[in-house]
Amino acid sequence: MGPINTGDTAWVMISTALVMLMTPGLALFYGGLVRRKNVLSTIMHSFFMLALVSVTWVLWGYSLAFGPDTGLGLIGSLDWIGLEGVTGAPSDTYAPGIPHLAFMAFQMMFAIITPALITGAFAERKRFKAFVLFSVLWSTLVYAPIAHWVWSPDGWLYGLGVLDFAGGTVVHLSSGVAALVAALVVGRRLGLVQPATEPHDVPMTVLGAGLLWFGWFGFNAGSALGANGLAATALVTTNTAAAMAALTWVTISWLHRGSPSVIGAAVGAVAGLVAITPAAGFVTPAAAVLIGFGVGIACYGASLLRLRSRVDDALDVFAVHGVGGAFGAVATGVFATVAVNEAGRDGLLAGNAGQVLIQVFGAGVVALYSALATGAILLAVNVMVRIRVPDDAEEAGLDLAQHGEIAYQV
Repeated sequence: MGPINTGDTAWVMISTALVMLMTPGLALFYGGLVRRKNVLSTIMHSFFMLALVSVTWVLWGYSLAFGPDTGLGLIGSLDWIGLEGVTGAPSDTYAPGIPHLAFMAFQMMFAIITPALITGAFAERKRFKAFVLFSVLWSTLVYAPIAHWVWSPDGWLYGLGVLDFAGGTVVHLSSGVAALVAALVVGRRLGLVQPATEPHDVPMTVLGAGLLWFGWFGFNAGSALGANGLAATALVTTNTAAAMAALTWVTISWLHRGSPSVIGAAVGAVAGLVAITPAAGFVTPAAAVLIGFGVGIACYGASLLRLRSRVDDALDVFAVHGVGGAFGAVATGVFATVAVNEAGRDGLLAGNAGQVLIQVFGAGVVALYSALATGAILLAVNVMVRIRVPDDAEEAGLDLAQHGEIAYQV
């Protein structure tokens, strides 16, 4: 166990704060997209998650995700329950040079935002009690195992060589697929003639997207776990992919609909951030341009397909995070190079076509597990607490019906 590197520790702690800010940013991003009668309930989903998962992560979540493996690389033990043995000293396994508690806190912010992402799929119609139960069960039974598979040195997908620098599969693909399942199980919103509703506050959404973009530097560059060249690479690739995806989405929507969409710029940037997440510390800035361009096309197409379907994924979580996460995972297998990160692997363009197959397999396993486990959790929750609010409450709006408050005084 070596000494603490104060520079690396400072960067990880700053990155922790940046990632924490992403969840309130997500609250604003989602909040602006819903109808005004549901803005508080939508914001509450993300903000409440900060409190809920902060506690469950300390009590058992971190131990399940990163604790000593129980066998077969499937789940961590409860040896670190209540953070027993997790101290301010460095961890040779996860955090050489930085306090183990700092690494735990950094990972906690990922665990918080992942189930918060799902909430966009069932916005405007889910009972708050059911949301709380679902969030605890999902973060415990879905997020923690997947994080262990991919990020623990003992995890079985880690052992196969699956690359995920900062959460393309662990965070975005898992939550995107869960969102699709949730939308199917919960059902469409009442009286929804069109497959989408007009956002009630576009500036709020753009502000949220800006906070997400800002916080994402901690999300990706912080995953280098040090103030070093790899962090600088991840920061540049992150910004580049986000910018290119925003340009791509706006251009396509301009050609398609005849005007450059403000919401399209915000959503496109988020899609680029999603796609670069697994690749940020494995690819070059030039590759990030191609990733941003490709995911802009893929996610725009997915959003159009969703509009033509009867699936009411209210805020396009699957189209952006599910499709974007899968795209990024596969793109990592194409563009990864050890010239950027010696701890990674070469991808297709560097002569290792097999890495693409590994990435596809890893993404498929994560998607399948998330889908099945999410469906089972939703059905179980519905037995305990009816998931959906009564029709009259949905008509009145969840702000008043569930929280007894309204966002705006008329």
